[in-house]
Amino acid sequence: MSASTRAGHHPDRLLMFTTVLLCGAGLIMVTSASVAFAYTQHQSAFYYAERQAAWMLIGFAGLLLLGRLNYRRLRPIAPAAAVAAVILMLLVLVPHLGVTVNGARRWFDAGPLGTFQPSELGKLAFVFYIAHWVDKNAGHLGDLRKGLAPFAAMLAGVLVLLMLERDLGTSIVIVGIFLSAYWAGGGRFRHMVLLVGALGLAFLVVTIIEPYRFARLTNFKNPFADPLGAGFQSTQALYSLGSGGLFGVGIGHSVEKYGWLPEAHTDFIFAIIGEETGLVGTTLVMAGFLFFAVRGYLASLRAPDRFGVCLAAGITTWIAFEALMNMATVTNTLPIAGVPLPFFSYGGTAVATTLAAVGVLLSVARFGAGTGFGHTKKRRDETSDSWRRDRWAPLSGARGRARVSR
Repeated sequence: MSASTRAGHHPDRLLMFTTVLLCGAGLIMVTSASVAFAYTQHQSAFYYAERQAAWMLIGFAGLLLLGRLNYRRLRPIAPAAAVAAVILMLLVLVPHLGVTVNGARRWFDAGPLGTFQPSELGKLAFVFYIAHWVDKNAGHLGDLRKGLAPFAAMLAGVLVLLMLERDLGTSIVIVGIFLSAYWAGGGRFRHMVLLVGALGLAFLVVTIIEPYRFARLTNFKNPFADPLGAGFQSTQALYSLGSGGLFGVGIGHSVEKYGWLPEAHTDFIFAIIGEETGLVGTTLVMAGFLFFAVRGYLASLRAPDRFGVCLAAGITTWIAFEALMNMATVTNTLPIAGVPLPFFSYGGTAVATTLAAVGVLLSVARFGAGTGFGHTKKRRDETSDSWRRDRWAPLSGARGRARVSR
């Protein structure tokens, strides 16, 4: 076996190390942020920490398994996985089957492990399916009727399901996954602009017609105008971040987690990170996600086929974009959207599915750096390099002709 082939089957240790560090820090912060709420609700200070640790173990088992498995072997089951995810997302809407929390029906009861959220599993199923679809229809991506229209229809169908579950945050993340895979696979820029414009208008409409979303939007400009009402969560998050200063008040010494900040161990855990570890801690967390994104997009660039490129781009965008949205809402840079901070926020399905997705990303990185799949290195490089040259051709017509000619 040649040196290049052996190198191609080595995992991306930097990506793996970054994931482990983020998860370790996340478990520490979930434990710290949840102790007060866990004790008052369940008479056990480590109730949420224990369940998060259990889901993390499940997620790391999936990561190790999928990281060693050739990602192309999973491609044949992508359509079935997407259909299964849609069925589960429909079933959760059925009364007495789904669990309702704060008016939203998104979960199943998972017994001792808490709840199970099908839309989180759907992220992984949909990223596989959209990468499969983009690769299969690469020759038609530049066509409005055969490329953009069916792509937009699939995306709209998923978004309608999520709107029925009242899950705007996951809807925005799903849009990021779909669009990143579409663009990475060769979608036209003007089609992207058209889709983003239409989706932005649609999200504005669903925000305005829903009273609680509209209140979040109007409060976004100045949450201190109603600090005890609609702006309470945002103002408490800002107080938490501000009180941390440069180095924080110390792990475990947050005041806001004692009933002041709602969702302190879930969507707003970044505020507790800021309070307990200060600007230094939040900067390190942001740097960790930035480095994760760099390694993920490098895996996408080095993937040996279009399916791998779209898959890695979709997964990286999913995790990085979700982290960016969470931190932006906690700092009041964006209106509250209800998205978790990957690897940190409490949520069993989310952390397990995200770690499984990292395993797929590691698989793409492992098999993309060398020859892989039985092809010779020369043939692989010629094929992928010619596609990338076509992908970035300055004229869309040149890109379209190049795809049709293959």
